Amino acid sequence: MNLRELSESLGLSQTTVSRALNGYPEVREETRTRVLAAARAANYAPNSRARRLATGRAMTIGHVVPLSGKEEMVNPIFADFLVGAGEVYAREGYDLLLSMVPNGEAERAYRQMASNGSVDGVMVQSPRLVDGRIALLQELDLPFIVHGRTGDHSNYSWLDIANIRAFRRATEFLLDLGHTRIALINGPEDLDFALRRRRGFEEALAARGIAPQPHLMQADLMTELFGYNAAATMLDGPEPPTAFVVSAIMPAIGVRRAAGERGMRLGRDISVICHDDMLSYIGNDAASAPGGPPFTATRSSIREAGRRCAEILIDLIRNPGLAPVQELWETELTLGRSTGPAPSAD
Repeated sequence: MNLRELSESLGLSQTTVSRALNGYPEVREETRTRVLAAARAANYAPNSRARRLATGRAMTIGHVVPLSGKEEMVNPIFADFLVGAGEVYAREGYDLLLSMVPNGEAERAYRQMASNGSVDGVMVQSPRLVDGRIALLQELDLPFIVHGRTGDHSNYSWLDIANIRAFRRATEFLLDLGHTRIALINGPEDLDFALRRRRGFEEALAARGIAPQPHLMQADLMTELFGYNAAATMLDGPEPPTAFVVSAIMPAIGVRRAAGERGMRLGRDISVICHDDMLSYIGNDAASAPGGPPFTATRSSIREAGRRCAEILIDLIRNPGLAPVQELWETELTLGRSTGPAPSAD
C-alpha cells in the first residue's frame, strides 16, 4: 500500500495523512490516531524519500563523535544510549547520522550539517563544564538536546541525572557503615558529570568532618582496566581504603578483580558502591544472582535516557518555538552484596 491508497481508504488528503504520520502538531489528535491505526493495520511504512519531500525535512538526527581515543561517549555506555535513541528514531521515521571526526573537528562537522541540511537536529553528549558546542549550535540554529549539563545550563534543552545527590547519598551510605577511608574512582574530570560526582562525594565527607585524601582519588576513562589499576595502587599503598565509590560498573568490576587478587571479599573485607547505568549486557539486579545484586549501586537506565532525549529532540524539531525542555532524573540506590560494615582495626 502506498500513501495515495492509504489516503483514499481513509477519505483524507495525502497531505493530511502525511502530516499525521510525521507528527505535525496542527493535525487533530483524533485524526492522527485514526491514521496511525490504519497505517499499522495495513503494514504501511512511508518511503524515506517521500517523507523528506512531504515534510521538507532531512528526517535525520546527527551524532558527532570526536575520535580522540579519550572521549567518554566512545564506550559501551554510549552504545546503550544510542540503542535507546535509535528505537525512538525508528518509530518516528528518523534516520541516524553518526559522524566520526578527528579530534578538534567537531565544529566543522556541525557547520557542515547545518549548511547542507543533512540533519534536522543533533544530540550532544559528554558535555564539559564549559562547552563551546552549546553556543555554536545556538548560532547555527540547529535544534539540539544535551545528555548531561554544562555549568551554565539555563538556556538550552538537557536531560541529566542528579549526580551530586547520587554520589553524596552513596558516600553517606558508606559513612553510615563506619567507613572513613573511602576512595573515589571517577570518570574524566574534564566532563561535567564527573565533576558533579566528585562534588557529591566531597560534600558527604565534609559534612562528617572528613577531609578528602588525594591518594584515594583517581579519575580517567571508565574502563575495567582503569578500575583495576587504580584499586590495586590504592590497596597496596599507605592507608588503603576500606571502601570505594566508583563512577560506573565497568571500573567497579576492575576494583573487584584487584580486591580478589588480594584475598579480599566484597561486602566483608572491602566495600564498593558504583553507579549502574543498567547496561543491557551487564545484569546488576536481584534476578541476575541469588542473594541480590552483585553491587550496591545508584541506578539510572542509560537506554531510557537515550529514548527520552530522542523524544525531546524530535519534539523540538517539530515545534520550533518550544521553550527549552530540562529534566533532572533522580537515581535509585539499590542494596547489593558489595557493601558491609567497615572492618574492625587489627
